[in-house]
Amino acid sequence: MSKTKEFLIPFVGLKLGKHHFEYQISNKFFENFDYDEFQNSNIKVNLVLDKGSNLLELNFKHKGTVNVPCDLTGEDFDLPIKGKMKLIVRFGDEFNNDNEELLILPHGEFELDVAQYIYEMIVLSVPLKRVHPGVKDGSLQTEALIKLNELKVKEVKEESKQEEDTDPRWDKLKKLLTDK
Repeated sequence: MSKTKEFLIPFVGLKLGKHHFEYQISNKFFENFDYDEFQNSNIKVNLVLDKGSNLLELNFKHKGTVNVPCDLTGEDFDLPIKGKMKLIVRFGDEFNNDNEELLILPHGEFELDVAQYIYEMIVLSVPLKRVHPGVKDGSLQTEALIKLNELKVKEVKEESKQEEDTDPRWDKLKKLLTDK
C-alpha cells in the first residue's frame, strides 16, 4: 500500500479537542489495496479525531453503496452499506497494532495513516451473502430466473404401489415370518 497524503493526519500540529475529517471513497481507493470485489463504490467516511494530552480517540463512520454481483443470480446491484469503528491511539516505546481497537505508536511519531482502518471498516461491513433486493421481493426478472422457472418441476409423480411389483421370493420369506 502506497501512502497517500490524503489519509495522513499530522496530529502533532492539532490543538487539543475534536477535529473532523471527511473522505469520499471510490474504487481508486481500493485499487491501492489490490481489492477488486466492487464494480463501483461511492462511500462517504466521516472521521472525528479527539486529541487528548496523551492519547488520540478516532471515531470512524461510513455510509454509501458498493456495486457487487448477486450471489444467487450474478446480476450487479448497488448494495447499501454503513458502519462505524472506534480506535484509540496511545504512545509507547514501540509500534504495536495487535489489538484492533488500540494502536500504540512510538513517542516520536507525528502523523497517522488512517487508510488501512478505513479499508478494513468498509470491507468488513459488506455482508458475506449478497442478495439482490429484487430476488427477495420477487420483482427481479432476468434470463436466468426465467429459464429456471421454465425448467422447474411442475408436479411430482406418485410411485406405484410397491406391493404389486414385489419379487415372489420375498413374499414367501415374509410368509415364513408370519406363520410362526
